[in-house]
Amino acid sequence: MENRQLIKEVTAKAKHWLTEDYDEQTRAAVQAMLDKEDKTELIESFYKDLEFGTGGLRGIMGPGSNRVNQYTVGAATQGLANYLNKSFAHLPRVSVVIGYDCRNNSRFFAEICADVSSANGIYVYLFDDLRPTPEVSFAIRHLKCQSGVILTASHNPKEYNGYKAYWDDGAQVVPPHDHNIINEVQAIKDISSVRFEGNKELIKLIGAEIDEKYIKQIKTISLSPEAIRKHEDLKIVYTPIHGTGVRIIPACLRAFGFKNIINVPEQDVVSGDFPTVVSPNPEEPAALSLALKRAAEVDADIVMASDPDSDRLGIAIKNDREEWMLVNGHQTALIFIYYLIKRRSELGMLESGKEFIVKTIVTTELIKEIADRHKVDMFDTYTGFKWIAAIIREFEGKRQYIGGGEESYGFLPQDFVRDKDAVSSCALMAEILAWAKEQGKSLYELLLDIYMEYGFSREKGISVVKKGKSGAEQIKSMMDNFRSKPVNELAGSPVILVKDYMSLKAYKPESGESFDLKMPETSNVLQYFSLDGSKVSIRPSGTEPKIKFYIEVRDVLKSHSEYPAKCKLAEEKFKKIMKSLGL
Repeated sequence: MENRQLIKEVTAKAKHWLTEDYDEQTRAAVQAMLDKEDKTELIESFYKDLEFGTGGLRGIMGPGSNRVNQYTVGAATQGLANYLNKSFAHLPRVSVVIGYDCRNNSRFFAEICADVSSANGIYVYLFDDLRPTPEVSFAIRHLKCQSGVILTASHNPKEYNGYKAYWDDGAQVVPPHDHNIINEVQAIKDISSVRFEGNKELIKLIGAEIDEKYIKQIKTISLSPEAIRKHEDLKIVYTPIHGTGVRIIPACLRAFGFKNIINVPEQDVVSGDFPTVVSPNPEEPAALSLALKRAAEVDADIVMASDPDSDRLGIAIKNDREEWMLVNGHQTALIFIYYLIKRRSELGMLESGKEFIVKTIVTTELIKEIADRHKVDMFDTYTGFKWIAAIIREFEGKRQYIGGGEESYGFLPQDFVRDKDAVSSCALMAEILAWAKEQGKSLYELLLDIYMEYGFSREKGISVVKKGKSGAEQIKSMMDNFRSKPVNELAGSPVILVKDYMSLKAYKPESGESFDLKMPETSNVLQYFSLDGSKVSIRPSGTEPKIKFYIEVRDVLKSHSEYPAKCKLAEEKFKKIMKSLGL
């Protein structure tokens, strides 16, 4: 009965897409779904409307209210335009930046955004070609715009596209703006309310001049120019994985002073089909396989990879046996934070006591150890870089942001951008390599030195995929179960603290003591902390049909030679913790 009702509802919804307001190709595709005996595709395409999550609007491309297409993009832009015109009515002119990545249809969707925005009297700065997400954030701030949009689905598979909306500080929208924008979108009951006929007089193309200013700003973050000069010939293998970093990241590395940037020709091909990879995600080892092959051929010093919109950075380094080793997001953030604090301390730049760093709640706790010892304040935020940007905004003009990141390969080493930035991160990571080299160390040895000084940690991420409507229901059921039947031990170590960000309450199971969690809003995240230092975080993904588990275990590392054995012990412990979680 319930299924029949659902089919009835999605059928009625789909029939609205058969009117003359929609193009012929869309109408034909929707009619084909309606005619099919199997209604799965119809249900998946129409059972809900796309919503703004941690990454904005993101989904599979195709016709339907739950798909990314010219109409859902147009409606989102109309809603954004309505909200901008209300929010900034006191200004003589509202302006936005619009950018796009390498994905199929990204340019087309960007032009839709430009047309709808300009049709609503908004001045548009449209990039003349694909550009990284962080450069769009930079441009919003540089051009003093009120908002911006980039068309990207980040590292998702090729069938996806997305729409990230930004506010006047260059950060992705946060409450109340995200909720208000979606309310404006939902208020559009008919596609005829969307103004698709653009005003070309209000659209200006931008490009090289912004690249130049962006790179010039990135050069200002360098803390070790003398080390770069001594090691300018470091062999850096870089791949954009078919994306937006293809020109600007090598240019930025050269501007920093590095002269030996080695490309991966097959992956310099800009393509939304991502022909050399299954998934264009630098978190996936397979995405770096060609770069590692190239690195072996040239005896490289480091491998760096950015995702299609160049906000995430993946790296590989050599271990003490000259074998290539992938560095995870926690370790990358750890190296960045260590360097930024340590080097600033060496240069006498930590004297104000006003510096701060930011990480997400699922990122390694070792970062807090480093910050605490150097008396640098650290703030925890939700997953999603917009929350890191919100902290930066809160302290703007009052305190000095020196770096922040998250385990999902995103880092920001400066504040003139307000989203994770693989462009500046690539430049800084190359500088850290040169700085370590100057001390007679490899990046691998530097990482192990950090573990010896601040404690060893090992992290593991597990994603359980549950697709579609039934998958969403299963994920909800799993979260409900963890709340009603809390985990009481992790690999035999008793849970001493539970944090529930849905209720914004934390409690200690042994004593029953509870306290409030200070966060900007509620979020569907659970965390367990055990007596031996283990940490487990559980959350549904905001952008993908997954429930995610983040596991961190702690230990002591007394020497470099112990590292392989400690990693092996950690892997064994992960299995035990997964058993504790019922996985």
